[in-house]
Amino acid sequence: MKTEYLWVWALLFISLPGTAQPSPTLHTSKVAKDIVWASPGGFDLTMDIYTPDTGKKKYPVLVIFHGGGWLINNKSIMDQMAQYVAEHGEYVVCNVNYRLLVDNGNTVTMDQIVEDVFGAVLWIKENIKKYKGNKGQVAVTGDSAGGHLASMVTVMGRRLSSTGFAEEPLGFNPTYLPRGRTAEKVARKDGLEVQAAIISYGAFDLYQACLGDFETPSNFFWQMGGAQARRIFGEPFNAEENPERYKAVSPIYHIPKANQRKLPPQLLTVGSKDNLTTPESVKMYRDKLKEAGQPVEYWEYEGRPHAFLDSGANPFLGTSFEQDAPEAIDRMIAFLDSVFY
Repeated sequence: MKTEYLWVWALLFISLPGTAQPSPTLHTSKVAKDIVWASPGGFDLTMDIYTPDTGKKKYPVLVIFHGGGWLINNKSIMDQMAQYVAEHGEYVVCNVNYRLLVDNGNTVTMDQIVEDVFGAVLWIKENIKKYKGNKGQVAVTGDSAGGHLASMVTVMGRRLSSTGFAEEPLGFNPTYLPRGRTAEKVARKDGLEVQAAIISYGAFDLYQACLGDFETPSNFFWQMGGAQARRIFGEPFNAEENPERYKAVSPIYHIPKANQRKLPPQLLTVGSKDNLTTPESVKMYRDKLKEAGQPVEYWEYEGRPHAFLDSGANPFLGTSFEQDAPEAIDRMIAFLDSVFY
């Protein structure tokens, strides 16, 4: 991509603080910020936990994974969404950081990112009682790259292995494991099971993306991330010669038949004007879920582009959290209420 166009793409994913007044809250919440939940290779991973202040002894839990092409952003891009859900619904909300591909000197691999989000869910289930969360009522959500990661939890949470991607068969070794548990023990107990998922303009097929230009310098996410473009699994792996590795992080290839394994209810959302994660690609994933007999709902947000859930405002897209996100999040809360209340 030519240098003179970089600022345009940057504006697509960098939001500025909003100026409009937020929607009136139904109640207040308390937040515990920057809780360190794991430190793989000395790299601290943190999350913020919001608890509604409505006097209940425990609440269902919503885990949020931010977007940004696995290369940019952090949990702060979901700050307003996390607070909105906690103050307009009755959910403990965990807003999670995971490693990006550019971290640790541009050496993080996609399987490690998946292992981070798997570890975050396990940490939450083990510790969320301290924040009035119910470990038996957990939903995951994310947008764009975060939608991909929430889908991986939902579809691939049983594909665990202590050897990770180092040996066949390929599996994931969560960044955090409860004391005395191995990845295999977690898998046997279905320890990553969740009760609902909301996937907003998610990426479901990294294999096809990497057969294209995702791993090349022409992918603007690498330029925004400030690192030299490379393979998402490092050298010498590539999608052409190692399809099994790339498909292992692509949930669209692993949807089980409902008579073999019932997935939790899912809500898929996308903006009608999203040119990055198109409605067509999301509907393709929806249709595959339906063909497998899995419960799924689809909602298309009329007139909205990509990233309509981000905090702040985006002058290039003409969006802001206060203007665009509440209607979508209200839909999400209604979906969660139908599952948990």
